[in-house]
Amino acid sequence: METVEDVTRMRLVGGDLALDFVNTRSGPPVGPPDDDVLTGYPELTAWGVHAGALTQAEATALRRLARDDPAGARATHSRARHTRDYLDEIFRSLAAGRSPSRSVLARLRDDEADALGHAQLDRAGTFGWTWRDDRTLARPLRPVVHAAVQLLTTGALDRIKVCGGCRFVFNDESKNRSRRWCSMDDCGTTEKIRRYVAARRTRATR
Repeated sequence: METVEDVTRMRLVGGDLALDFVNTRSGPPVGPPDDDVLTGYPELTAWGVHAGALTQAEATALRRLARDDPAGARATHSRARHTRDYLDEIFRSLAAGRSPSRSVLARLRDDEADALGHAQLDRAGTFGWTWRDDRTLARPLRPVVHAAVQLLTTGALDRIKVCGGCRFVFNDESKNRSRRWCSMDDCGTTEKIRRYVAARRTRATR
């Protein structure tokens, strides 16, 4: 089973908070995922801190709240995984050049309405939505949902891609939009090694 320490070691390569949330499941590029770091509510809050969606003080307060309301924490953890499921469907559809279904977009709309209902506008140069006064168990999910809406409404959708070596989704910010891997240090290097070994085998059989 994954631990809080495992969560803090995961790679944040999506280039967007919503995509990094989708990437809390890992596995091969085709087929079902084979690992999941969101194994419980403590892991959800740990991921929030790791991804910059929560402060450490907020996470500590939320874990205290979860201990006082274990049923609510379990329900929120289940909600987080359902949210991740539909965000995965949305962004994987876009990466494949398809439009997401109206039903999943409706779920995102409803969750964004809930998120903004718990937010406030704060000014830091310009105004932006914050959740610093949100002391409910669903607090870790609200900036994720908002980030997904922001990416869909203001981002370049043709830059959303799926890694060629794993199931991670990422926002391709390269100038020529040619990025193929979630990370050259991981999947990109693995593919280079695979090609090198294949080329050596080909030469050896000639």
